[in-house]
Amino acid sequence: MAEREYGGDQIQVLEGLEAVRKRPGMYIGSTSSRGLHHLVYEIVDNAVDEALAGYCDTIHVTINEDNSITVDDNGRGVPVDINHKTGRPAIEVVYTVLHAGGKFGGGGYKVSGGLHGVGASVVNALSERMEVKVKRNGHIYEQHYERGHVCNDLEVIGDCDENDTGTWVTFLPDKEIFQETQVYEYDVLKHRLREMAFLTKGIKIILADKREGIEQEELFHYEGGIKEFVEYLNKSKDTLYDRVIYCEGVKDKVQVEVAFQHNDGYNEVVDSFVNNIKTPEGGTHLTGFRNALTKTFNEYAKSNKIIKESDPALTGDDIREGLTAIVSVKIEDPQFEGQTKQKLGNTVARGAVDSIVSEQLRYFLEQNPAVAKAICEKSLLAQRARDAARKARDLTRRKTALENSSLPGKLADCSDKNPENCEIYIVEGDSAGGSAKTARSRATQAILPLRGKILNVEKARLDRILGNEEIKAMITAFGTGIHEDFDISKLRYHKIIIMTDADVDGAHIATLLLTFFYRFMPDLIKQGHVYLAQPPLYKIERNKKVWYAYSDDELNQILTEIGRDQSNKIQRYKGLGEMDSDQLWDTTMDPEKRILLRVNMDEDSESEVDVTFSTLMGDKVEPRREFIEANAKYVKNLDI
Repeated sequence: MAEREYGGDQIQVLEGLEAVRKRPGMYIGSTSSRGLHHLVYEIVDNAVDEALAGYCDTIHVTINEDNSITVDDNGRGVPVDINHKTGRPAIEVVYTVLHAGGKFGGGGYKVSGGLHGVGASVVNALSERMEVKVKRNGHIYEQHYERGHVCNDLEVIGDCDENDTGTWVTFLPDKEIFQETQVYEYDVLKHRLREMAFLTKGIKIILADKREGIEQEELFHYEGGIKEFVEYLNKSKDTLYDRVIYCEGVKDKVQVEVAFQHNDGYNEVVDSFVNNIKTPEGGTHLTGFRNALTKTFNEYAKSNKIIKESDPALTGDDIREGLTAIVSVKIEDPQFEGQTKQKLGNTVARGAVDSIVSEQLRYFLEQNPAVAKAICEKSLLAQRARDAARKARDLTRRKTALENSSLPGKLADCSDKNPENCEIYIVEGDSAGGSAKTARSRATQAILPLRGKILNVEKARLDRILGNEEIKAMITAFGTGIHEDFDISKLRYHKIIIMTDADVDGAHIATLLLTFFYRFMPDLIKQGHVYLAQPPLYKIERNKKVWYAYSDDELNQILTEIGRDQSNKIQRYKGLGEMDSDQLWDTTMDPEKRILLRVNMDEDSESEVDVTFSTLMGDKVEPRREFIEANAKYVKNLDI
C-alpha cells in the first residue's frame, strides 16, 4: 500500500472566522436546535453584560416573520471609533474578529457572561446575513455582514438624541450550517430569557414572536431578582414557611447572592450561576453554600437543644431535603473547569459564599425561631428516613456481575450481555407483558411488566420509594443504582422503552415512570437512554390487506388512498393487550418498523423541567389545572 504523504502542505491554517464555519460545534456546542438557540443567547449575553455594568435596563428580543432574530438594547452602544491596532472601526472588529471585545481588561466590564470574546463574531460567522445598528454620539451607525464578511464600510444613516444610545442586531442563521432546523422555538427562548431576567434584578426583557399565525409577546421583569426565582420554582409546591431566605454581600471582590426556601417535598433543587452563566456541575460557590448551610443549622440545632450534643449531626442531605435554592456570584476573573463553563474553580468564591451565608443565615435563624425550628424538625425526619432508606437501598444494589440470580422474577431478560445491543421494555400490566414476551426478540429485548401504577415519587420519601416492589424491580433490572450510588457504566440496557396503552391511564403511568427516572436516575434521560414506544391507534383491513395508523391524520390519509366504504374494517386499539404477539412485533417492537420517541432534557432548561414535574405530580391542583389548559392543544389521539 502506498504510504500517505504528510508534510507541510497538509497543515491547514484557517484565517479569521473560517475556523468557526469549519468547526461550528467547537464554538456553540452543536448545529442542532440547541446550537441554533445558542446564537440568540450569545447576543443577549452581550446586552445583559451592559446591564450588569449599569448601562442597560431594557432588552427586546424579536423572532421576525422570516425567522431571523433581532436583539435591541438601550446600553451604551458598541464603540464605533477606530481601533488603533487594526485601523478599522471597533464595531467591525467586535463582529468579525475572534477574541475581540471589552472583556479582556481595560475597564470595559468588571464582570461579564461572555468571557471569551467569541460570541458576536461567531454568530456573525454562522449567519447568512447580519445587520448591526448603533446609536451613539448623537448618530445612528449601520454595517452589514454576510457569513462573517463585511459588506460595507460603517456608515451614518441618521441622527438621534445625544442621550439615546443602544445596539440593534438582526441575524438570520445560515441554513448551510444549521441543516437540521432553522426554526426558532418560542418556549425554548422564553425559558432562557426568563432565567436571565430573574438573575439580573430589575432588567426588562421583552420577547416577541412576529411569525404569521403565532404572534405573541411577553415581558420578563423581576424587581425581586432571585428571590422571585425561588418563588417561581416553588409555585406548585407547599412551602414550609412563607418568606424566601435571602443573603447578599461582597467579600474579596466576589458579589454573592443566595436565595432559598424549603417546601414540604423531598427533592432538592439548587441552581448555581456565575456572572449569569449556569454551572450545572456547581463548583466552589456551591460548595461554600452547602458548607454554610450544614454548619449553621447544626450549630443552631445544638445550641437550642433541638438535637443533643451526643446525637449525630444533621448531614447536608438531611438539611437540603425539600430545598429550592439559587446561588449566584459575580466575579471579575472566573476560572471554569473545562471549556463548557460547567463548574467554577475559583477558591475565593467558596470562602466568600460560606462567610456571607453563614453570618446572615445565623442572624435570620435567631430572629425567626419558628422558621428555624420547622427546618430543623424536617431535617430530623429526613435523617430518620435516610437511615431506613439506607437499609432498603442495600437490598437493591448490584455489586458484581455475579448477581444475575437476584434479577426480579417477573423480568424476561435477553440473552445478549452487551448493553449496547440490549433494550428493556417497561410494559403496563401482565396481559400486555405476556404478548410482549412472546413477540420479542429474545436475544436483545427484555420485558419487565409492571402491575398497576407505580408510586408517585414526587410525594414520597426515599425509604418508602425503595420499599415499592415495582421500583425495586426496575432499579435491580437496570443495574445502575440510584442517587449517590448511580453508575451509568453499569447500565444493562442502552434503550429503556416505556410501552403503555394510548389512553389517559397509559399516559399517567408513563408520566409516573418519567418522574421516577428524572428524580432518581436523571442521567438516563440526559444521555438519551429513555424512549417512549408508539403503538398504533388503528388497524384497517380491506380485502385481506392490513394497514396500521398511528394518528388520526394517518388514518384519514390511508382511507383517502384506499377509498372510504363499508368494506373497510377499522379497529381502534384501546390497549396493547388487544394486539396479538405478531401484531405487537410488527407495529411496536420490530426495530426495522417501529416508531420510538427519545426523551430529551436540555441542561439549560432543567429548572423548567423541575417545575413541570412538580406541577404535574405535586399536591397543588390549581397550577396543574392551568398547565393542562395551557398545553391541551398539544395533545392528540389520546383516548379519554
